[in-house]
Amino acid sequence: MGDGLIRAMTQDRTVRALAAVTTVTVDEARSRHGTLPTATAALGRALTAASLLGAMLKGDQTVTLRILGDGPLGGIVAWSDALGHVRGYVAHPLVDLPLTNQGKLNVGAAVGKGTLHVTKDLGLRYPYHGSVPLSSGEIAEDLARYFAISEQIPSAVALGVLVAPDGQVLASGGLVVQLLPGADEEVASYLEQRARALPAITSMVYGGHSPKELVEEALGELPFKIIETRAVSFRCSCDRQKVEETLLALGEEELKRLHGGEDGAEVLCRFCRKQYRFSQEDLDALLAQIRSG
Repeated sequence: MGDGLIRAMTQDRTVRALAAVTTVTVDEARSRHGTLPTATAALGRALTAASLLGAMLKGDQTVTLRILGDGPLGGIVAWSDALGHVRGYVAHPLVDLPLTNQGKLNVGAAVGKGTLHVTKDLGLRYPYHGSVPLSSGEIAEDLARYFAISEQIPSAVALGVLVAPDGQVLASGGLVVQLLPGADEEVASYLEQRARALPAITSMVYGGHSPKELVEEALGELPFKIIETRAVSFRCSCDRQKVEETLLALGEEELKRLHGGEDGAEVLCRFCRKQYRFSQEDLDALLAQIRSG
């Protein structure tokens, strides 16, 4: 079964819930970037968070999540569109810290202190940007804080990635439950109790829970309906034409520097690790374009 997510709403429209299973997607990211377990967990949580943020978009809108901490991982970038396509990378993929006292991957220490940034391209003149200081570096708590401060929406967020001893991703998923205007204190209290008793997101996904079943676990007896279902997959939008446009934007002097190598130049996409080779003849043609422009 492939990855997917759902967006749901309680019958009285006072609670919104989103849940995603991203195991295949995160394992593809691990394979592409060669991440070690701690880096895999951090990148996987970020990609899952981006997919959930993307589920709140529509049309050609996109969202970019940046986690910029002072830990050994460096920056983490995750991007999603409104169709369930995600991509991302971590600055230092070979980071792998000792497990915590609870036997869990120490994502918080690997991320460190810093800032979480969310940038939404909603098709307007300027993108929307919100940011909050990292509260834990565990990403789920930080995203909940972003929702509360930047979007004024009380939210519970769970993100998790289970990594096997050989590095493979065994389970990955996420859950967001948000109180909307009109939600009463009784419902809020009930959801808090459900959240405290909720099993780890990785144990539920590893046990075969679908996104719908994750929402059922979170909402309990609250009746809800599914608003939307969509697939989730790792997909990068890079192509040779876009890379050529980037090289042209570097200008003549920088292209001349690249031209100095005997074997031409190689450009690597940071999001998907795809390589693009440009021979001396290719660079000559790009230089000619600049000079004729």
